[in-house]
Amino acid sequence: MPVGPFPARSPAPWAELNKVTEVCGADAIFKEGEGSEGPLDLGAAVKSGDLSTAPREVDLLIVGGGLSGAVIAERCSKELGFTSLIIDKRDHIGGNCYDYVTPHGIRASKYGAHLFHTNYERVWDYITQFSEWMPYDHRVRGRVPDVDGVEQVVPIPPVQETVNALFKENITTEAEMQAWYDKQRVKPPTGEATNGEEAALSRVGPLLYDKIFKHYTKKQWDKYPEELDASVLLRLPCRTNTDERYFGDTFQALPVRGYTRIFENMLLRDPNISVRVNVDYFAEREAGRLPKYKMLVYTGPIDSYFSQAGMPKLEYRSLHFEETYIEEPDQGFYQEAMVVNYPSADVPFTRIVEYKHVANQTEAVKKGEVKGSLIAKETSSDVGEPYYPVPNTQNQELYERYRILAEKESEVCFVGRLASYKYFNMDQAILNALEIYDSLKETGKLQPKRRPEDFGHGDGPK
Repeated sequence: MPVGPFPARSPAPWAELNKVTEVCGADAIFKEGEGSEGPLDLGAAVKSGDLSTAPREVDLLIVGGGLSGAVIAERCSKELGFTSLIIDKRDHIGGNCYDYVTPHGIRASKYGAHLFHTNYERVWDYITQFSEWMPYDHRVRGRVPDVDGVEQVVPIPPVQETVNALFKENITTEAEMQAWYDKQRVKPPTGEATNGEEAALSRVGPLLYDKIFKHYTKKQWDKYPEELDASVLLRLPCRTNTDERYFGDTFQALPVRGYTRIFENMLLRDPNISVRVNVDYFAEREAGRLPKYKMLVYTGPIDSYFSQAGMPKLEYRSLHFEETYIEEPDQGFYQEAMVVNYPSADVPFTRIVEYKHVANQTEAVKKGEVKGSLIAKETSSDVGEPYYPVPNTQNQELYERYRILAEKESEVCFVGRLASYKYFNMDQAILNALEIYDSLKETGKLQPKRRPEDFGHGDGPK
């Protein structure tokens, strides 16, 4: 096992493609003297789940304290002076971005690793107002058996090194890698891919498909690629060079004091914004305990909102995390990198995340004072909190029926991953919320400027 954490930056020349070159941005809470590295205590009133202590009338009632709701609350307050009450059934703010410091002193994410990356300069300029950020080039490794059945640790997405290690090749140039792909690729029978398997074979060919993508997809979605839309696997990266970065975006960075700090700076110091966690919107609505509001911003599952409509439920995937604290791993680390994927069919989980590798760790970790390490084995399931929409024709057709219902709700803005039945990356979620705010300024109504699919594909399960 390598000594020390996996390097936060890619080798030249790839690191130079990231425009984030040094720590930047602003953390107002830190600047005011708050030195804690974990989430701030929200206070008894916020955590009580009791709406009787919240404002009785607000401009916006926002269901969900993740990115979409937080951006809309912050913008409407700062520029228009709107009041908001954010409610969330969980016991924290930040949605799935929430991270915290464990009792052992390790910064960890409760809902799986989050990696911020964007090509949207507007999003980058916006989000750097609420945190300091450090440059970070995310790279992933995979444990994959080679043609002789010997397990290799290789870069994912595949690059020259991946193909050489798994298939005993000796590729050294981009031209050779392109020629290897050209020889491998299988054209769809009809000329255009009609499902995920045809898409994958047309992108990477059968060898990489079988070794890296086929069974990993089955574990993530409980569906083989041929059961999924072609769009899911048409975006498979086909690198001909040696760029191991998982993302190719212009801005790639980590928040210095964690993702939760972003939400704390956005929401907790603003007198126009109130927050109550441990609050179930549907239970409070049924009990008649919601405050008066001019507009509802709903970020939960759209099928839950319309549960009385008698329509089938949409299909989602959930994630389960089996966390283990390793007391004293060899050289201080359990595995080679922060994220190691296990794409083979004989391993039940999809990947292991070792948070100690991540560059925005606590000072105690950076100083070597934390000897142990926390790992999380990640497994996909159809049971549990919804994380990812399942992209196939049946679900999309059903969502369209829900979307028609949503458009008739003139006083409700449906926004975010679950309400739009669309996997948004973090930057896409932020941009979508900013554009919805733009619509409010332009038309007087909170409404999307474009359909969710117009944002392009998100990363999806990784």
